[in-house]
Amino acid sequence: MAVIGFVPVRGGSQSIPLKNIRMFCGYPLVYWVVRALSDATSIDRVVVATDSDDIEKVINELSLPKTTVYRRLSSNATDVASTESVMLEYIEYAQLSLTDVFVLAQATSPFTTADSIDGALQLYEAGRYDSLLSCVRQKRFFWNDNGTPMNYDHCHRPRRQDFNGLWMENGAFYVNKVAGIMKERNRLSGIIGIYEMPSHTAVEIDDPDDWLVAELLFRQHNRSCCDKGRIKLFLSDVDGVLTDAGMYYTENGDELKKFNTRDGMGFSLLQQAGVKTGVITTENTAIVDRRAKKLRLNYVIQGKRDGGKLASALDICREEGISIHEVAYIGDDINCLDLLSQVGLAACPSDAVDQVKRIPGIHILSKKGGEGVVRELADYVLSECR
Repeated sequence: MAVIGFVPVRGGSQSIPLKNIRMFCGYPLVYWVVRALSDATSIDRVVVATDSDDIEKVINELSLPKTTVYRRLSSNATDVASTESVMLEYIEYAQLSLTDVFVLAQATSPFTTADSIDGALQLYEAGRYDSLLSCVRQKRFFWNDNGTPMNYDHCHRPRRQDFNGLWMENGAFYVNKVAGIMKERNRLSGIIGIYEMPSHTAVEIDDPDDWLVAELLFRQHNRSCCDKGRIKLFLSDVDGVLTDAGMYYTENGDELKKFNTRDGMGFSLLQQAGVKTGVITTENTAIVDRRAKKLRLNYVIQGKRDGGKLASALDICREEGISIHEVAYIGDDINCLDLLSQVGLAACPSDAVDQVKRIPGIHILSKKGGEGVVRELADYVLSECR
Protein backbone atom coordinates (compact mmCIF):
# COMPACT_ATOMS: atom_id res chain seq x y z
CA MET A 1 0.00 0.00 0.00
CA ALA A 2 1.28 3.46 -0.95
CA VAL A 3 0.16 6.90 0.25
CA ILE A 4 0.02 9.47 -2.55
CA GLY A 5 -0.26 13.21 -2.05
CA PHE A 6 -2.02 14.71 -5.07
CA VAL A 7 -2.13 18.43 -5.90
CA PRO A 8 -4.13 19.46 -8.99
CA VAL A 9 -3.15 22.90 -10.35
CA ARG A 10 -4.38 24.46 -13.57
CA GLY A 11 -2.61 27.14 -15.56
CA GLY A 12 -5.86 29.00 -16.15
CA SER A 13 -7.39 31.08 -13.37
CA GLN A 14 -10.06 33.66 -14.06
CA SER A 15 -9.78 35.70 -10.84
CA ILE A 16 -5.98 35.70 -10.38
CA PRO A 17 -3.95 34.79 -13.52
CA LEU A 18 -1.40 32.01 -12.86
CA LYS A 19 -2.51 32.14 -9.23
CA ASN A 20 -0.87 28.86 -8.29
CA ILE A 21 2.65 30.14 -9.01
CA ARG A 22 2.17 33.74 -7.96
CA MET A 23 4.52 34.63 -5.11
CA PHE A 24 2.96 34.12 -1.69
CA CYS A 25 5.10 35.04 1.34
CA GLY A 26 8.31 34.52 -0.61
CA TYR A 27 7.43 31.38 -2.58
CA PRO A 28 5.00 30.36 -5.33
CA LEU A 29 1.61 29.62 -3.77
CA VAL A 30 1.70 25.95 -4.76
CA TYR A 31 5.01 25.52 -2.92
CA TRP A 32 3.47 25.57 0.55
CA VAL A 33 1.11 22.61 0.16
CA VAL A 34 3.61 20.61 -1.89
CA ARG A 35 6.25 21.25 0.78
CA ALA A 36 3.82 20.13 3.50
CA LEU A 37 3.11 16.88 1.67
CA SER A 38 6.79 16.36 0.94
CA ASP A 39 7.71 16.86 4.61
CA ALA A 40 4.91 14.61 5.91
CA THR A 41 6.43 11.31 7.02
CA SER A 42 3.21 9.45 6.11
CA ILE A 43 3.35 10.44 2.43
CA ASP A 44 5.28 8.17 0.07
CA ARG A 45 5.14 10.34 -3.03
CA VAL A 46 3.75 13.70 -4.12
CA VAL A 47 2.20 14.30 -7.54
CA VAL A 48 1.48 17.76 -8.95
CA ALA A 49 -1.01 17.44 -11.82
CA THR A 50 -0.90 20.38 -14.20
CA ASP A 51 -1.51 21.40 -17.79
CA SER A 52 0.90 24.34 -17.60
CA ASP A 53 4.51 24.52 -18.79
CA ASP A 54 5.11 27.42 -16.39
CA ILE A 55 3.84 25.49 -13.37
CA GLU A 56 5.83 22.40 -14.32
CA LYS A 57 8.99 24.52 -14.58
CA VAL A 58 8.41 26.07 -11.15
CA ILE A 59 7.79 22.70 -9.50
CA ASN A 60 10.94 21.24 -11.04
CA GLU A 61 12.99 24.26 -9.91
CA LEU A 62 11.77 23.82 -6.33
CA SER A 63 13.37 20.35 -6.28
CA LEU A 64 11.21 19.15 -3.39
CA PRO A 65 11.74 15.54 -2.26
CA LYS A 66 9.30 12.82 -3.33
CA THR A 67 7.70 15.22 -5.86
CA THR A 68 6.96 14.62 -9.54
CA VAL A 69 4.86 16.42 -12.15
CA TYR A 70 2.03 14.73 -14.02
CA ARG A 71 0.80 16.42 -17.21
CA ARG A 72 -2.97 16.23 -16.96
CA LEU A 73 -5.19 16.13 -20.05
CA SER A 74 -6.33 19.53 -21.27
CA SER A 75 -9.91 18.26 -21.25
CA ASN A 76 -9.61 17.83 -17.48
CA ALA A 77 -8.11 21.28 -16.93
CA THR A 78 -10.99 23.46 -18.08
CA ASP A 79 -13.10 25.79 -15.95
CA VAL A 80 -15.93 23.26 -15.93
CA ALA A 81 -13.85 20.10 -15.34
CA SER A 82 -14.23 18.59 -11.87
CA THR A 83 -11.32 17.81 -9.58
CA GLU A 84 -12.55 14.21 -9.50
CA SER A 85 -12.00 13.97 -13.25
CA VAL A 86 -8.25 14.55 -12.96
CA MET A 87 -8.04 12.33 -9.86
CA LEU A 88 -9.59 9.43 -11.79
CA GLU A 89 -7.43 10.23 -14.81
CA TYR A 90 -4.25 9.94 -12.76
CA ILE A 91 -5.39 6.82 -10.88
CA GLU A 92 -5.94 5.08 -14.22
CA TYR A 93 -2.67 6.40 -15.70
CA ALA A 94 -0.55 5.34 -12.71
CA GLN A 95 -2.44 2.04 -12.29
CA LEU A 96 -2.72 2.59 -8.56
CA SER A 97 -3.69 -0.27 -6.30
CA LEU A 98 -7.21 -0.28 -4.86
CA THR A 99 -5.64 -0.27 -1.39
CA ASP A 100 -3.48 2.81 -2.01
CA VAL A 101 -4.38 5.88 0.03
CA PHE A 102 -5.03 9.05 -1.96
CA VAL A 103 -4.60 12.46 -0.31
CA LEU A 104 -6.11 15.24 -2.40
CA ALA A 105 -4.60 18.56 -1.28
CA GLN A 106 -5.45 22.05 -2.56
CA ALA A 107 -2.83 24.63 -3.52
CA THR A 108 -5.22 27.40 -2.46
CA SER A 109 -4.86 26.31 1.16
CA PRO A 110 -1.26 27.32 2.03
CA PHE A 111 -1.88 26.87 5.77
CA THR A 112 -1.70 23.08 5.44
CA THR A 113 1.30 21.70 7.34
CA ALA A 114 3.12 18.38 7.42
CA ASP A 115 1.84 17.90 10.97
CA SER A 116 -1.78 18.28 9.86
CA ILE A 117 -1.26 15.78 7.02
CA ASP A 118 0.39 13.26 9.35
CA GLY A 119 -2.26 13.82 12.00
CA ALA A 120 -5.08 13.22 9.55
CA LEU A 121 -3.47 10.05 8.21
CA GLN A 122 -2.96 8.76 11.74
CA LEU A 123 -6.68 9.27 12.37
CA TYR A 124 -7.50 7.58 9.06
CA GLU A 125 -5.28 4.59 9.72
CA ALA A 126 -7.19 3.88 12.94
CA GLY A 127 -9.78 2.32 10.62
CA ARG A 128 -12.93 4.03 11.88
CA TYR A 129 -13.56 5.91 8.62
CA ASP A 130 -13.63 5.06 4.94
CA SER A 131 -12.61 8.61 4.05
CA LEU A 132 -12.09 11.93 5.77
CA LEU A 133 -11.79 15.63 5.12
CA SER A 134 -10.30 18.66 6.86
CA CYS A 135 -12.68 21.11 8.53
CA VAL A 136 -12.72 24.05 10.89
CA ARG A 137 -15.29 24.58 13.60
CA GLN A 138 -17.27 27.68 12.61
CA LYS A 139 -18.78 29.36 15.65
CA ARG A 140 -21.13 31.66 13.76
CA PHE A 141 -24.90 32.00 13.89
CA PHE A 142 -26.56 31.04 10.59
CA TRP A 143 -30.07 31.89 9.40
CA ASN A 144 -32.50 30.44 6.87
CA ASP A 145 -34.10 32.41 4.04
CA ASN A 146 -37.42 32.47 5.92
CA GLY A 147 -35.94 34.41 8.85
CA THR A 148 -35.51 31.49 11.23
CA PRO A 149 -32.20 30.60 12.89
CA MET A 150 -30.46 27.56 11.46
CA ASN A 151 -28.13 26.47 14.25
CA TYR A 152 -29.21 28.14 17.51
CA ASP A 153 -32.16 29.44 19.50
CA HIS A 154 -32.19 33.22 19.16
CA CYS A 155 -34.30 33.48 22.33
CA HIS A 156 -31.49 31.82 24.26
CA ARG A 157 -28.36 33.05 22.55
CA PRO A 158 -25.45 30.89 23.76
CA ARG A 159 -22.09 32.25 24.85
CA ARG A 160 -19.28 31.50 22.42
CA GLN A 161 -17.56 29.15 24.88
CA ASP A 162 -20.78 27.17 25.27
CA PHE A 163 -21.53 27.02 21.54
CA ASN A 164 -20.38 24.06 19.44
CA GLY A 165 -20.99 25.78 16.12
CA LEU A 166 -20.87 23.93 12.80
CA TRP A 167 -18.19 22.05 10.91
CA MET A 168 -17.11 23.81 7.72
CA GLU A 169 -14.89 22.40 4.98
CA ASN A 170 -11.71 24.46 4.68
CA GLY A 171 -10.76 22.79 1.40
CA ALA A 172 -7.28 21.86 2.60
CA PHE A 173 -7.27 18.10 1.95
CA TYR A 174 -9.34 14.94 1.57
CA VAL A 175 -8.27 11.35 2.27
CA ASN A 176 -9.71 8.20 0.71
CA LYS A 177 -8.64 4.84 -0.62
CA VAL A 178 -8.38 4.44 -4.38
CA ALA A 179 -11.12 1.81 -4.20
CA GLY A 180 -13.55 4.28 -2.62
CA ILE A 181 -12.75 7.02 -5.15
CA MET A 182 -13.29 4.68 -8.09
CA LYS A 183 -16.50 3.20 -6.69
CA GLU A 184 -18.22 6.52 -5.94
CA ARG A 185 -16.23 8.59 -8.47
CA ASN A 186 -15.90 11.10 -5.66
CA ARG A 187 -13.17 12.26 -3.30
CA LEU A 188 -15.28 11.08 -0.33
CA SER A 189 -17.12 7.82 0.24
CA GLY A 190 -18.51 5.50 2.89
CA ILE A 191 -18.24 6.54 6.54
CA ILE A 192 -16.70 10.02 6.51
CA GLY A 193 -14.54 11.38 9.31
CA ILE A 194 -13.50 14.94 10.13
CA TYR A 195 -9.99 16.16 10.89
CA GLU A 196 -10.11 19.51 12.69
CA MET A 197 -7.74 22.30 11.68
CA PRO A 198 -7.27 25.77 13.28
CA SER A 199 -9.86 28.42 12.48
CA HIS A 200 -7.48 30.61 10.45
CA THR A 201 -7.09 27.81 7.90
CA ALA A 202 -10.64 28.53 6.73
CA VAL A 203 -9.25 31.18 4.37
CA GLU A 204 -9.05 29.94 0.78
CA ILE A 205 -7.51 32.04 -1.97
CA ASP A 206 -10.06 32.56 -4.71
CA ASP A 207 -9.91 36.32 -5.33
CA PRO A 208 -7.45 39.22 -4.73
CA ASP A 209 -9.00 40.17 -1.38
CA ASP A 210 -8.51 36.62 -0.12
CA TRP A 211 -4.86 36.87 -1.11
CA LEU A 212 -4.23 39.93 1.07
CA VAL A 213 -5.98 38.41 4.07
CA ALA A 214 -4.20 35.07 3.64
CA GLU A 215 -0.74 36.63 3.53
CA LEU A 216 -1.36 38.57 6.73
CA LEU A 217 -2.64 35.47 8.51
CA PHE A 218 0.16 33.32 7.15
CA ARG A 219 2.84 35.66 8.43
CA GLN A 220 1.14 35.81 11.82
CA HIS A 221 0.90 32.04 12.19
CA ASN A 222 4.10 31.09 10.36
CA ARG A 223 7.00 33.12 11.67
CA SER A 224 9.39 31.12 9.50
CA CYS A 225 7.43 31.77 6.30
CA CYS A 226 10.59 32.66 4.41
CA ASP A 227 11.48 28.99 5.00
CA LYS A 228 14.31 28.35 7.45
CA GLY A 229 17.67 27.47 5.97
CA ARG A 230 16.55 28.02 2.39
CA ILE A 231 18.34 31.31 1.69
CA LYS A 232 21.63 30.42 0.01
CA LEU A 233 22.30 33.60 -1.95
CA PHE A 234 21.85 37.19 -0.75
CA LEU A 235 21.84 39.91 -3.42
CA SER A 236 21.41 43.66 -3.19
CA ASP A 237 20.95 46.67 -5.40
CA VAL A 238 23.39 49.53 -4.81
CA ASP A 239 21.92 53.02 -5.32
CA GLY A 240 19.00 53.56 -2.97
CA VAL A 241 19.84 50.44 -0.97
CA LEU A 242 23.52 50.40 -0.04
CA THR A 243 23.47 54.18 -0.55
CA ASP A 244 20.94 56.90 0.18
CA ALA A 245 20.39 57.36 -3.59
CA GLY A 246 22.12 60.75 -3.39
CA MET A 247 24.51 61.82 -6.14
CA TYR A 248 27.59 63.56 -4.73
CA TYR A 249 30.20 65.34 -6.87
CA THR A 250 33.44 67.14 -6.07
CA GLU A 251 34.35 70.43 -7.76
CA ASN A 252 36.47 68.38 -10.14
CA GLY A 253 33.44 66.36 -11.17
CA ASP A 254 34.38 63.17 -9.35
CA GLU A 255 31.41 61.11 -8.23
CA LEU A 256 31.09 60.06 -4.59
CA LYS A 257 28.85 57.52 -2.86
CA LYS A 258 28.22 57.14 0.85
CA PHE A 259 27.98 53.57 2.18
CA ASN A 260 26.85 52.41 5.59
CA THR A 261 29.46 50.35 7.48
CA ARG A 262 26.74 48.32 9.22
CA ASP A 263 25.81 46.86 5.83
CA GLY A 264 29.38 45.62 5.57
CA MET A 265 28.93 43.72 8.82
CA GLY A 266 25.64 42.34 7.51
CA PHE A 267 27.37 40.86 4.47
CA SER A 268 30.13 39.50 6.69
CA LEU A 269 27.67 37.75 9.01
CA LEU A 270 25.90 36.18 6.05
CA GLN A 271 29.20 34.95 4.62
CA GLN A 272 30.14 33.43 7.98
CA ALA A 273 26.83 31.56 7.93
CA GLY A 274 27.65 30.11 4.50
CA VAL A 275 25.37 32.39 2.46
CA LYS A 276 26.87 33.66 -0.81
CA THR A 277 26.61 37.44 -1.33
CA GLY A 278 26.59 39.86 -4.23
CA VAL A 279 25.31 43.08 -5.80
CA ILE A 280 23.48 43.64 -9.08
CA THR A 281 23.19 47.23 -10.27
CA THR A 282 22.36 49.14 -13.44
CA GLU A 283 25.22 51.56 -12.79
CA ASN A 284 28.83 50.77 -13.67
CA THR A 285 31.40 52.51 -11.48
CA ALA A 286 34.83 51.83 -10.04
CA ILE A 287 33.48 52.94 -6.65
CA VAL A 288 31.17 49.92 -6.48
CA ASP A 289 33.98 47.59 -7.54
CA ARG A 290 36.21 48.91 -4.76
CA ARG A 291 33.44 48.64 -2.15
CA ALA A 292 32.54 45.11 -3.27
CA LYS A 293 36.17 44.04 -3.15
CA LYS A 294 36.49 45.33 0.41
CA LEU A 295 33.33 43.46 1.40
CA ARG A 296 34.62 40.29 -0.29
CA LEU A 297 31.36 39.77 -2.16
CA ASN A 298 31.07 36.61 -4.25
CA TYR A 299 29.34 38.37 -7.15
CA VAL A 300 29.54 41.91 -8.53
CA ILE A 301 27.38 42.52 -11.60
CA GLN A 302 27.14 46.06 -12.94
CA GLY A 303 25.51 47.73 -15.94
CA LYS A 304 22.41 45.53 -16.03
CA ARG A 305 19.35 47.29 -17.51
CA ASP A 306 16.02 46.38 -19.11
CA GLY A 307 15.23 43.24 -17.14
CA GLY A 308 18.84 42.12 -16.97
CA LYS A 309 18.86 41.80 -13.19
CA LEU A 310 16.66 38.72 -13.19
CA ALA A 311 18.70 37.13 -15.98
CA SER A 312 21.91 37.82 -14.05
CA ALA A 313 20.49 36.32 -10.86
CA LEU A 314 19.36 33.22 -12.76
CA ASP A 315 22.87 32.87 -14.21
CA ILE A 316 24.27 32.91 -10.67
CA CYS A 317 21.69 30.35 -9.57
CA ARG A 318 22.74 28.01 -12.36
CA GLU A 319 26.38 28.46 -11.41
CA GLU A 320 25.62 27.75 -7.74
CA GLY A 321 23.18 24.94 -8.49
CA ILE A 322 20.34 26.57 -6.55
CA SER A 323 16.81 27.79 -7.24
CA ILE A 324 15.76 31.44 -7.57
CA HIS A 325 13.49 30.68 -4.60
CA GLU A 326 16.61 30.25 -2.45
CA VAL A 327 17.65 33.85 -3.14
CA ALA A 328 17.07 36.99 -1.07
CA TYR A 329 17.20 40.35 -2.86
CA ILE A 330 16.81 43.97 -1.77
CA GLY A 331 15.76 46.51 -4.38
CA ASP A 332 14.12 49.91 -4.33
CA ASP A 333 13.00 50.97 -7.80
CA ILE A 334 11.14 49.77 -10.90
CA ASN A 335 14.29 48.31 -12.48
CA CYS A 336 14.27 45.79 -9.62
CA LEU A 337 10.66 44.64 -10.14
CA ASP A 338 11.44 41.60 -12.28
CA LEU A 339 13.93 40.15 -9.83
CA LEU A 340 11.96 41.08 -6.71
CA SER A 341 8.90 39.33 -8.11
CA GLN A 342 10.73 36.01 -8.49
CA VAL A 343 13.10 35.57 -5.54
CA GLY A 344 12.27 33.56 -2.44
CA LEU A 345 12.71 36.54 -0.11
CA ALA A 346 12.05 39.99 -1.59
CA ALA A 347 12.74 43.11 0.47
CA CYS A 348 12.93 46.86 0.02
CA PRO A 349 13.90 49.95 2.05
CA SER A 350 11.09 51.92 3.66
CA ASP A 351 11.57 54.70 1.08
CA ALA A 352 11.31 52.43 -1.98
CA VAL A 353 8.96 53.44 -4.78
CA ASP A 354 5.31 52.47 -4.41
CA GLN A 355 5.40 49.93 -7.26
CA VAL A 356 8.03 47.95 -5.35
CA LYS A 357 6.16 48.16 -2.05
CA ARG A 358 3.06 46.74 -3.73
CA ILE A 359 4.78 43.49 -4.75
CA PRO A 360 2.82 40.69 -3.01
CA GLY A 361 4.69 39.31 -0.02
CA ILE A 362 7.56 41.81 -0.11
CA HIS A 363 9.33 42.47 3.19
CA ILE A 364 9.35 46.25 3.73
CA LEU A 365 12.27 47.11 5.99
CA SER A 366 12.09 49.76 8.71
CA LYS A 367 15.16 51.66 7.50
CA LYS A 368 15.66 53.82 4.43
CA GLY A 369 18.27 53.18 1.78
CA GLY A 370 21.79 53.87 3.04
CA GLU A 371 20.73 53.54 6.69
CA GLY A 372 21.74 49.89 7.08
CA VAL A 373 18.97 47.99 5.28
CA VAL A 374 21.29 45.14 4.30
CA ARG A 375 22.22 44.63 7.94
CA GLU A 376 18.52 44.71 8.89
CA LEU A 377 17.60 42.03 6.35
CA ALA A 378 20.71 40.00 7.15
CA ASP A 379 19.71 39.93 10.82
CA TYR A 380 16.20 38.85 9.77
CA VAL A 381 17.55 36.04 7.56
CA LEU A 382 19.93 34.79 10.23
CA SER A 383 17.48 35.00 13.12
CA GLU A 384 14.07 34.25 11.57
CA CYS A 385 15.12 32.01 8.70
CA ARG A 386 17.67 29.82 10.44
